[in-house]
Amino acid sequence: MTDTVAARPVDPFDAHALNAAQGLDPVDPAFRHVLRISALFNMLPIAIGATLLDMFVVREMDGPYGLLSVLAWLLALLAITAFPARRAQRWGFKIGEGQLRVARGWLFRTDTIVPFVRVQHIDVGQGPIERWFGLSHLVVHTSGTHNSTVTLPGLRADLAAAMREEIRRHIQTDFA
Repeated sequence: MTDTVAARPVDPFDAHALNAAQGLDPVDPAFRHVLRISALFNMLPIAIGATLLDMFVVREMDGPYGLLSVLAWLLALLAITAFPARRAQRWGFKIGEGQLRVARGWLFRTDTIVPFVRVQHIDVGQGPIERWFGLSHLVVHTSGTHNSTVTLPGLRADLAAAMREEIRRHIQTDFA
């Protein structure tokens, strides 16, 4: 009698299981902090603007004063605390076999495979928030028009540079 292990289906809403089942590496955990700070910079002006609108317009119209402010600040709190961690979990990548694979998304999952022979040039970028956490993003420009730029954020700076060099070596050997 042989023991066979039945493969369990992967839950499409479990990002860790999905990335592990597909053999993808996760982005650096510090990436969620980068997303959190970016969300703070984006949501804070919106929440302040909604509060000012509530104070000066809704109050003058004898509307439901305070409702707009509470909703804006709750949305900002949710966008800053919960969404960045979920977004960071939804990124995965794999480099090897002459290609770079980048998967992202939850409801609308995008799985992009970039063959190294189609790569035109590679950038490693780093914004001020990424620099603060020692992270970078890899940008791969390919030939073609649709999806000709693939960005992989949330990489340690040394890993992004190593990936750029790995892709560059493949490009040189393919055309040498």
